[in-house]
Amino acid sequence: MDDSIDRIRTGVRTPSREPRPLNAYGELSRIIVAGGWMRRRYGYYWTRLIGAVVVLGAALVAFVLIGDTWWQLFTAAGLAILLTQIAMLGHDAAHRQIFVSGRWNDWTSLVIADLLVGMSYGWWQPKHTRHHANPNKIGSDPDIELPVIAVSAEQRTRRAGRGGVLSWVMAHQGMFFFPILLLEGLSLHASSVRRVFSPEPLRRRPVEITFLTVRIGGYIALVFLVLSPGIAGAFLGVQLGLFGLYMGLSFAPNHKGMPLVPAGVKVDFLRRQVLMSRNIRGSRLLDTVMGGLNYQVEHHLFPSMPRPHLRSASRTIRTFCAENGVRYTETGLWESYAIVTRYINRVGLGERDPFECPLLQQRATV
Repeated sequence: MDDSIDRIRTGVRTPSREPRPLNAYGELSRIIVAGGWMRRRYGYYWTRLIGAVVVLGAALVAFVLIGDTWWQLFTAAGLAILLTQIAMLGHDAAHRQIFVSGRWNDWTSLVIADLLVGMSYGWWQPKHTRHHANPNKIGSDPDIELPVIAVSAEQRTRRAGRGGVLSWVMAHQGMFFFPILLLEGLSLHASSVRRVFSPEPLRRRPVEITFLTVRIGGYIALVFLVLSPGIAGAFLGVQLGLFGLYMGLSFAPNHKGMPLVPAGVKVDFLRRQVLMSRNIRGSRLLDTVMGGLNYQVEHHLFPSMPRPHLRSASRTIRTFCAENGVRYTETGLWESYAIVTRYINRVGLGERDPFECPLLQQRATV
């Protein structure tokens, strides 16, 4: 078993007991490239891109034809699922998985994120890049700096003195984490609008403002033109709530409850990405439902690897990690949610060393 986790937690830079190549990641990269797993899959992605536009257009036509009825809440639920799947395509483009050309990937991301989904690509992309560079590293990973949920003892201590409702929620955050995700969709739209109108530099600001105005403004106008105010409000609540929940359920298992890296500790790239990530085992149907995010280890090691290659590449990467003494974590979907909930709850209740908590509960394969 790899002892790297203990060394990362304590900050002790002693040599690993397991022998490993001088440049393990370089060797793994050569294996992955030679295996053809970085090859682009244009047929797969063009089918999905065209299909996304066609299905979204058909959904909006159906919405108009169905008219002013409470049955539209089922349309809202379907639209939430569809928009999440489209957002996952935008995630692939942002990671240069679809095209060789960076320009083509950028514009695909802009159209998908801003115009179709209603999220600012210019806001999300730098934030997500920082997360990939230092997953679960305190002070470096923006994804562990959540506004309400504390994922480390330091965060809990820093926020506990605020008192009031926030402190009470934090003490019970394990049971609130997933319900809070119902607000994530609204939060993503609001953060996007704030970013494009902020004074901070933003590349392609006019394009993003135009796309977001058309998407968010046009969408709200359409909803209230077709539906009466009460049904329209319920429609937007269901669609935004389920969109945020679906997004959160896809991203939450990936790193929550995995080891946290102290701010001053440096970890080599291979271990930095593998030890802090969790895979979710399952069928090809799960691959589709989670947009490939269930192969988080592979995705973090090779962010530009096209989604269709992740499943087959995972076998080689799992074997490589075992041969080099690097812990490769993989769990079932419901088990991962239980781990996340227990971990967050223990932090909220005052767990002093949350770094160790998940290691007592999750199943790791080496």
